[in-house]
Amino acid sequence: MPGYGTEQGEAGLLPWSWADDKLRATMNYWVATVRPDGRPHVMPVWAAWDGEALWFGSTHTSRKMRNLRADPRCTVTIDDALDPVVLDGVADFVTDPEAIATFVETANAKYASAYSYDPDVNAVVAIRPAWAFGMRAEDFTGTPTRWQW
Repeated sequence: MPGYGTEQGEAGLLPWSWADDKLRATMNYWVATVRPDGRPHVMPVWAAWDGEALWFGSTHTSRKMRNLRADPRCTVTIDDALDPVVLDGVADFVTDPEAIATFVETANAKYASAYSYDPDVNAVVAIRPAWAFGMRAEDFTGTPTRWQW
């Protein structure tokens, strides 16, 4: 990443499989959305990565869901500041009952929880990244990696 004091070339770049594994294993994620007045809003969420999108649910009335309905652009990071993975993309509100059932089953298995989905109360979103960033603290100058779709 030129200009950041990092090594040049492709030596040391992280494979996407490293980021994919981190996204699947992470228990806590931070979602940044945009408030109506333009200020950022950052909240922790439980979520599930399916290899293409990060899925999470919340009440329709939560600030993050209201923000995403008004402006679906968002950024997500895992809860690991030393070896982070950051996703930047757009949230899609999911309405397909089979897709939602798969998310609920996946989330309940991951968190050993009994989350249930009530469409009158909850919304489910899938964030598909346009780009992602990752790095390892032990090799800060050699590993900063950006993936784009």
